[in-house]
Amino acid sequence: MEVKKRAKIKSFPYEEFKDNETYEKLVEELNQNGTNVIVTQLDNLIDWGRSNSLWPLTFATSCCGIEFMAVCAARYDIARFGFEVTRNSPRQADVILVSGTITTKMAPVLKRLYDQMAEPKYVVAIGGCAISGGPFTKSYHVLQGVDKIIPVDVYVPGCPPRPESFLYGMMQLQRKVKVEQFFGTTNRKEKEPKGENA
Repeated sequence: MEVKKRAKIKSFPYEEFKDNETYEKLVEELNQNGTNVIVTQLDNLIDWGRSNSLWPLTFATSCCGIEFMAVCAARYDIARFGFEVTRNSPRQADVILVSGTITTKMAPVLKRLYDQMAEPKYVVAIGGCAISGGPFTKSYHVLQGVDKIIPVDVYVPGCPPRPESFLYGMMQLQRKVKVEQFFGTTNRKEKEPKGENA
């Protein structure tokens, strides 16, 4: 039996191991499906890096923005989770943190900012106003939830939410990013052209 390359298994006691047949069988299995092992590990590494370096777009329109400032300050320290690099340009941001009331006049601006972001992109709706209109739920001039114009990934309820809730919502987004497969799903979100399968 010819083995082309030796696979290094971390938790394998090489010095004390005497059974060559089992070892050769393991190496043969790894050599046959070696690409899957490497891609899986690379997927995990990329998703770990992406989830721990999310750059939020600062988009605060009312009192939830004050809570966002509190989360970024030294007491709560959002930098522990890798969210501290806030961007003012949608082309450099990964996630929009919609903090506050979105009026019908502001909705097209928010939609434009979302469209200008590069894929993969995420949206976190923070506070009652962004989720459902909050205290302005029966007002004609306030959008009844940000999900009417852009897709929302995580909802953080409260009026305004505490900084701990804010951090918990961001950790939920981290969990969502960690389970995505960069090579399988996240990097291939192109839509099929219409009429091909018809």
